[in-house]
Amino acid sequence: MRHDIQANERSFTTKEVAEELGIATPTVRKYGQILERNGYEFFKDGDRRVFVQSDVESLQAIRDTDRPLNDTAEDLVAEQKERLANYNHSDIALPDRPDTLPQDPNQLRDAFAFLANELAATRETNLQLTQSLDEMKSTVSRLKQDHHVISSAIGNSSQKTQSKIEKLTNEQRTYYEALLEQEKEKSESLQEELKAIREQQEKEWQQQNNFNKRLEEKIQRPQGTWGKLLSLFGK
Repeated sequence: MRHDIQANERSFTTKEVAEELGIATPTVRKYGQILERNGYEFFKDGDRRVFVQSDVESLQAIRDTDRPLNDTAEDLVAEQKERLANYNHSDIALPDRPDTLPQDPNQLRDAFAFLANELAATRETNLQLTQSLDEMKSTVSRLKQDHHVISSAIGNSSQKTQSKIEKLTNEQRTYYEALLEQEKEKSESLQEELKAIREQQEKEWQQQNNFNKRLEEKIQRPQGTWGKLLSLFGK
């Protein structure tokens, strides 16, 4: 496990490293994965990498290398292991009781330096967590506002659509009622015409029937041919 953080040493997020090196955030993650596959150790906040200055320098070396990335990563891993092996803080063991604190001033200084480093790292992690929480709250608030705007827009659109549908329905109903009335009037007019035709036909049939009766009566009377004809057309 890494233990080489310095007192008040700054830590970097992935985004900050990307800005520092002038590369994309996914590229930082890619370089980090290459280093880890070869044995490099990063400080971690859960699953998220926390970078210190030495890590930034290692990523810069990966960025600027002309050699295969894995070869450069192996060299960087070897350098890190050597640096960690020579770091004195790994040998510090703090006693549990105040009366057993080391009396050697150098040991006390190393112990306090170790505590200061750990405290600085903890503060930096807490700061990053606070910033992440603030960003998350801001994102949630923005999403709520967007949801409200979208919901309002959908509601207004639905209301307008319903109004249009009702208007079209009423217009269609009025149109069909007017069309039905027109057809009804045409039907009544046609019936009147048919009635007039039937009455005219009945009148003509009656006249024809009367004519036929008179003709039959004239034929049955003993009169001359000319008299019969004259009597028929004289009536």
